[in-house]
Amino acid sequence: MTPTNRRGFLSDVGRGMLAAGLGASLANDLGFSTAFAAEASGSIPLGEYAALVELMRSTPAEKLQPQLAKMVLKGETDLRKLTAAGALANAVTFGGCDYVGFHTAMAMLPALDMSRLLAGGRQPLPVLKVLYRNAQQIQNVGGASKTTLEALHAADHASDGDLGVQIRDACRKVDVDRGEKLLATVGDSPLDAFNALQPAIQDDLNVHRFVFAHRTYGLVGLLGKEYSYSLLRQCVRLCADHERMRIEHKQAESPIRAILPKLLDQFKLAGKSLGKRDPGDAAVDELARTIYEGPRERAAEAVAAALADGIDPEVIGEAISLASNSYVLRQGTDNWRTHGDSAGVHSSDATNAWRNMARVAEPRYAVSGLIVAAYHAGIQSAPFKTPAYPTDEHRALVKAQDGAGLLAEAEDAIRQNDQGRSAAAIAIYGEHGYPVDAVLELMLKYAVSEDGRLHGEKYFHTVREEYRTIRPAFRWRQVVGLARVTASAYGYNRDDQHGFRAAGYEDACKLLGVNA
Repeated sequence: MTPTNRRGFLSDVGRGMLAAGLGASLANDLGFSTAFAAEASGSIPLGEYAALVELMRSTPAEKLQPQLAKMVLKGETDLRKLTAAGALANAVTFGGCDYVGFHTAMAMLPALDMSRLLAGGRQPLPVLKVLYRNAQQIQNVGGASKTTLEALHAADHASDGDLGVQIRDACRKVDVDRGEKLLATVGDSPLDAFNALQPAIQDDLNVHRFVFAHRTYGLVGLLGKEYSYSLLRQCVRLCADHERMRIEHKQAESPIRAILPKLLDQFKLAGKSLGKRDPGDAAVDELARTIYEGPRERAAEAVAAALADGIDPEVIGEAISLASNSYVLRQGTDNWRTHGDSAGVHSSDATNAWRNMARVAEPRYAVSGLIVAAYHAGIQSAPFKTPAYPTDEHRALVKAQDGAGLLAEAEDAIRQNDQGRSAAAIAIYGEHGYPVDAVLELMLKYAVSEDGRLHGEKYFHTVREEYRTIRPAFRWRQVVGLARVTASAYGYNRDDQHGFRAAGYEDACKLLGVNA
């Protein structure tokens, strides 16, 4: 049997198995008898998710959503399994190298987490929203005919020396094949593989490689270690793709490649035990200002010095997070959009990723990762010179003082895209000592219903997590930032056109029998 005929034969078998699994009537309604493109015989293992993955790769979003909603309502699947299948469908199709694709992958775990915060019939909405986006982009690139990530049998590739450095160097040479084969030598420990990826992840200053690595490692936790290589090798591809684009555009190498080893040597951080010292609120706030005000080299040096001084990495992460939040709060009115790929949202999501990676990575990578995080925290633009939101003028617009009234004012401000009044209402609410849960419930409502320019789910999750892990003196800054970003996002689609909800949201509400 020739390779072409073998592939066609396996494709026919796959179509028949999927049609049998879905039922002849449904398969015919969706056009599966002829719509399935040939599935590569070497496709990555899909296990129990195979039928769902092929359904998601072969079905237009507007046809897929009713089927997924029906399956959930009938108890034939659950949101965890749908998210896992969506992650695999994304990986097979994009392999970590599609802009909308990797943004969608990064939103999957946050969406699943958001679903747990919703009541009853509304729980599927965040997951269905992200899977709708996933299906749209899969179809945009060719559906099931587009298979980027195929099986790799290369565990025999020899490694000599520091595996992480070798993977990094393969990415620098845009040698994806070598990088993936080196990663395959790690064995069956997802954490060992994640550590081996750290030098490549830290080798350039791009928010997507940071957040994608963090979220992909999280997806390994969702699916299980048998899927870890298939998922984590996408990080090799993304890092190599960034290098390819740098070379093609004749851009200089990232300065972090020179700065990081210099600081590690200057402060004698190689092999140093991590400290546990907490210098107190004032010192953390001062370190945050230093990082925010920059320049970037000074920010990185300040963090390196703090690590050398024995300050707890968790405390240093707080300071970097507060610096990133300053971009959200200080962006001026000349830049009207604070949601989506804005300086503050990008910086906050990147820092949140680094804080989480530092918690699980080897100490040497926790140290270098926090230095990279500090340098990156100011890379979006020069520090904004405008005062932080809310200003006194914003506060003067708020009339309510009780908790319910302040929440109502915040919601009205969101619907008016009034970033200042929304921020002011929530700041005053926090100052009165009212509980944060009601605010997060309000913001969750709009994180689900609005497009968010591909960032809504991630940023909501970032704020919720940072609120829990930052000391009480500063945690409300995060929630005020979310209020501002939520007001910015209301009604805007990915193309910054006003008057739109998230794609597929209203249809999903109808399918689930809940109010939009």
